[in-house]
Amino acid sequence: MRQYLQPGRYIDSAHPQVAAFARAQARGADDRERAVALYYAVRDGIRYNPFLDFSDDAVFRASDVLAAGQGFCVGKAALLAACARAVGIPARVGFADVKNHLTTPALRARMGTDLFVYHGYTELFLAGRWVKATPAFNRELCERFRVRPLEFDGREDSIFHPFDEDNRRHMEYVRERGAFADVPAAEIQQAFREHYPPLYALGREAAKERFG
Repeated sequence: MRQYLQPGRYIDSAHPQVAAFARAQARGADDRERAVALYYAVRDGIRYNPFLDFSDDAVFRASDVLAAGQGFCVGKAALLAACARAVGIPARVGFADVKNHLTTPALRARMGTDLFVYHGYTELFLAGRWVKATPAFNRELCERFRVRPLEFDGREDSIFHPFDEDNRRHMEYVRERGAFADVPAAEIQQAFREHYPPLYALGREAAKERFG
């Protein structure tokens, strides 16, 4: 369990800004309540943005995501894990391949598919077991696209809904890739190069794209 409490290269829980953010946001009487508070702080306090320079390690690192105020699913999952570790809650990151049946036309055009490989989420060790938490989509984004925001109570897994507010097919989990003590950034970058060459090739130009 020690590895899930120690700082990592990407889950850099000892970073001063991460530690300060975690202490400020982790309000509650026990680990479950603190984990829930951290989940909402990351979900809604960090804007989801998939148009990033994925060749830059910073997009996978918790402290950089916090400083930027935005990130994609992996970076936000790393930040939640780092915040949890900073307040003594064991945490790790998990990955799955998912199909987003409601992805935006702009993102689908850049990716060439609706399959998202290495979708990231956080796993928190609470009350003697691992619980999944997915802080990817902030509430404002969900409301814009009529997608139900993911809630988290610290007891049950919080994973993507299969249908949206209008009963349209939304997220479909197609492959589990396991859980890790730190973000396997090199593996993810290689997978992105193979699956999304146009999106990956954008590099810094990705910042000019508009999501939504």
